[in-house]
Amino acid sequence: MPQTELDRPAPEQFLTLIRRQARGRLKVYLGSAPGVGKTYAMLREGRRLKAQGVDVVVGLVETHGRIETEEQIADLEIVPPRIFEYHSLTLRELDVEAVLARKPTVCLVDELAHTNAPGSRHPKRYQDVEDLLQAGVHVITTVNVQHLESLYDEVQRATGVRVKERVPDHVLAEADQLVNVDISVEDLIDRLKEGRVYSAERVATALERFFTPPNLTRLRELALTEIAHLIDNRSRKANASRTASLATDRVMVGLSSRGPSAPALLRKTARLADRFSVPWYAVYIQTPAEDLTRIDAATQRAIGKNLELAQELGGIPMTFRGPDVASTILAFAREYAIKVIVVGKSRQSPVRRWLGRSILEKLEREAQGMDLFIVDV
Repeated sequence: MPQTELDRPAPEQFLTLIRRQARGRLKVYLGSAPGVGKTYAMLREGRRLKAQGVDVVVGLVETHGRIETEEQIADLEIVPPRIFEYHSLTLRELDVEAVLARKPTVCLVDELAHTNAPGSRHPKRYQDVEDLLQAGVHVITTVNVQHLESLYDEVQRATGVRVKERVPDHVLAEADQLVNVDISVEDLIDRLKEGRVYSAERVATALERFFTPPNLTRLRELALTEIAHLIDNRSRKANASRTASLATDRVMVGLSSRGPSAPALLRKTARLADRFSVPWYAVYIQTPAEDLTRIDAATQRAIGKNLELAQELGGIPMTFRGPDVASTILAFAREYAIKVIVVGKSRQSPVRRWLGRSILEKLEREAQGMDLFIVDV
């Protein structure tokens, strides 16, 4: 039966298939905390693949002195890392050029969220992995759930820890396979006490701070929820029709130089849009008071960083000019067919709170046909 114009795939879909065919595949072992066994599982898979005749190399693995993990490397080829001297420290980093020259079928790369030493090819290891994938090398890697960018605020609230090394959510969303490495909280604490996670001198501090039962329970819940969501989201996207009603829905979040915590607001918006499986916009609302001639250089840099973060989280950063915050948000929403508007509720001074209320009241009155999400940040 011949295809109709409606049924025929767009040329862009075929181009995507071509590019995807030439690209390496990414498999991620996701864990709730250090010591759950992600690196061990990755190395075990590498050995199984090698036994089946697959050309596998170790690009970079952090064993942290764990004997059982080191034993898994025994018969795997290791591409020597690049060595950096930094502040009297000797640092080992993935040698991307060496891996590309070696051209293996599969490369094992530990700790996806790792920050590279100054002078490296890229600031972050996930960017190194992207280079390998673009060159057609398949990569198996590991990461803990607390390193996901959009979970930064939630992890901080739950554990009191500010996670410095983070990876954009889209990296996991685009992975070809996800595997949750899960053990019970009790077993993980036992492993820590036995010295199978950290060296003996670090155990007491870890048990008092990060490795508490409430922290580990919450991180385990986050890991299980996140991987279930990622798999479900991928399935829904694969099965969705091109004419599905959600295809026209969009989310926006309004930003200003004086508004509530922008990074937290952006992360919450990213997760909301991801749950809806829709595109989203981070819109810097430039009123006359926000004109670049009237705000200082430090504020301008902060605005730029917020828009960069929006892009890392998968959003579309934009600047939109107008006479005041509320009417400019509404004008953007109407022009871009926005269905969901996200705004932050300020905890600042009484004057700021009053200004915020007036903006919210106008949005509530005039945002017909749109849903308004008010986020406490």
